[in-house]
Amino acid sequence: MINVKKLVHNAKMPTKAHHNDACFDMWAVNKTETPQYIQYGTGIALKIPDGYVGLIFPRSSITKEDLMLKNSVGVIDAGYRGEVCFRFTKIVNDTWEKYIIPDGKTIEHMINVGVPERELQTYEVGDKIGQIMFIKLPEIKLQLVNELDDSTRSEGGFGSTGK
Repeated sequence: MINVKKLVHNAKMPTKAHHNDACFDMWAVNKTETPQYIQYGTGIALKIPDGYVGLIFPRSSITKEDLMLKNSVGVIDAGYRGEVCFRFTKIVNDTWEKYIIPDGKTIEHMINVGVPERELQTYEVGDKIGQIMFIKLPEIKLQLVNELDDSTRSEGGFGSTGK
């Protein structure tokens, strides 16, 4: 059981659209905009039990907006009792422009065009802005060692397993 506290009258209880959904939808009750980000407050605080974590994700509808969740996935630890907020980075679409080079060939060159001519597409107060998933954490203990067993991947890093 997760206790939910409404911090403001118009806060909406997190809900699932379908009983077998992985996440609970959350709504914006306020919006704060700065040059660097847009933050939406949900007006909700939670008491997540020890041994659990809340993970906040953008909704799939984020593809219709010019926003990206600033920290990719938000982590709400069991000890946190403040308002659950979603902070988004404003993103500007890149565009492809064709350039003619002196020898007459056409090349496509991607450039960042800055602020788009259209208005930035964002969520508004009252919109569903994200979702939260609750996960039971495994008990993990860390042990300091001098050596690690080898593996087939070994120290292969980014892209080391192929395309």
